[in-house]
Amino acid sequence: MCKTFTYRLYPNKQQQRLLERQLEECRWLYNHLLAERRDAWEQRGESVRLYDQHATLPALKAERPSLAGVQSQVLQNVAVRIDLAFQAFFRRVKAGEKEPGYPRFRGEGRYDSFTFPQVPVGCHLDAEARRLRIMNVGLVKIIVHRPLEGTPKTATIRRGSTGKWSVSFSCECAEPFPLPETGRQVGIDVGLTTFATLSTGDEVANPRFFRQEEKALAKAQRRLSKAEKGTPERAKRRHVVARVYERTRWRRGDFVHQHSRRIVNSFDLIAVEDLAVNRMVHNHCLAKSIHDAAWSQFADLLSYKAAWAGRSYVAVNPAYTSQDCSQCGHRQTLSLSDRTYTCPCCGVVLDRDFNASLNILRLGQQSLASA
Repeated sequence: MCKTFTYRLYPNKQQQRLLERQLEECRWLYNHLLAERRDAWEQRGESVRLYDQHATLPALKAERPSLAGVQSQVLQNVAVRIDLAFQAFFRRVKAGEKEPGYPRFRGEGRYDSFTFPQVPVGCHLDAEARRLRIMNVGLVKIIVHRPLEGTPKTATIRRGSTGKWSVSFSCECAEPFPLPETGRQVGIDVGLTTFATLSTGDEVANPRFFRQEEKALAKAQRRLSKAEKGTPERAKRRHVVARVYERTRWRRGDFVHQHSRRIVNSFDLIAVEDLAVNRMVHNHCLAKSIHDAAWSQFADLLSYKAAWAGRSYVAVNPAYTSQDCSQCGHRQTLSLSDRTYTCPCCGVVLDRDFNASLNILRLGQQSLASA
């Protein structure tokens, strides 16, 4: 199993220039390899393979000496990214999508990361000295807020939208670390009024982080729209807009991390709805609120944390979980405005989301028993 560890980097001005120079060389190579594949197909009807492009790298280095400033395996990884982009394109074409999305050329400033595929070759972490040695850059200050686990395999240097730098290590771990059993089980119903309702009766309030930042974002975007394109003032104002988005993303991520960890630590069985969020956001009235709630991110974090903790994670079919009575199974139609479930058969009166969480737990238990 693999785990990812991300740390902040604090390069000085010279190191930052060297990192940006490597990104620019990777961007040039990405565009060159993309053009090579496009021209080969349009002019000769030939498909260029990954290893064909790997074989051209020595000649490209001779033609463009600045490529020598980038570690060779990083250049090979650029070709791998091109190959993955075309694989995804052909997969979408085969699936019959109307707009499969042909791989695009990267404009200036639009290439933000490069990868060392065989750590520690080219990239070595010295946790005690709090430094990351990057080939052709030097020793860069790093904040190691938690130790690496397992064996590092790859390292990706990334420049954020606000100019912050980070490194992500993908580590191979031998086995998960199971937590002691608690004897408790939970069903979780996610929503917009309340972020999550647990079958234990607990509720997690919906923080609506994006809604909190809407006024600040609107103000920053208005100032950005008034700045002339290509000027330093516009770049400065675009940085402010990116900072608002970054702050919202960080707050949302911290929120779902904390609550997913608390749930995984407390329950042996975790049952959630298997929601098709991509389809739900087609409703333009609810799309912004659904994206702001981050249901998919919450489910993903629960899934992988449960796997590492030795917990059982079950995603159940959400059909009729809000319409079925959790006590007698009677089904009745409810509108979105109906927040209380009143069963005409057994007379039970429950909160709509709490009733759904009980049904989700029941379905999770049945799924686990039949597995």
